[in-house]
Amino acid sequence: MSATIIGAWQFWALLAAVFAALTAILAKVGVSDVPSDLATLLRTFVVVALLAAIVAVTKQWRSPASLPGRSLVFLALSGLATGASWLCYFRALKLGDAARVAPIDKLSIVLVAIFGVVFLGEKLAPVNWAGIALIALGAWLVTLR
Repeated sequence: MSATIIGAWQFWALLAAVFAALTAILAKVGVSDVPSDLATLLRTFVVVALLAAIVAVTKQWRSPASLPGRSLVFLALSGLATGASWLCYFRALKLGDAARVAPIDKLSIVLVAIFGVVFLGEKLAPVNWAGIALIALGAWLVTLR
């Protein structure tokens, strides 16, 4: 694989989507006989261990005290949002079909677009908004029986 492809955000975003899809399927099976909050905790332990190994091997570790305070605050808030998201996601998987839960969870795409424009000043073209509308419509259609 060329360095150009590996360095592209699209490559990593597509991998994120693949792993998110696997997360839904694997979690749905894993949460079947386990309370959803315990399942989230166990999954979190695995994530922490994996990331600790990656940070150690790639020598990325820096003392949190050496990092900008603003970054720490926003990373902490992001961590709280992630935890809340995971708890809700696993509870939804425990109660519903993975094929229905995951698309609703992906309404986060619509919200990220809106929040990016409102809070970060990002600009989206009309064709981008059309795509966002189609994602919202698609998520809603998946909920119908």
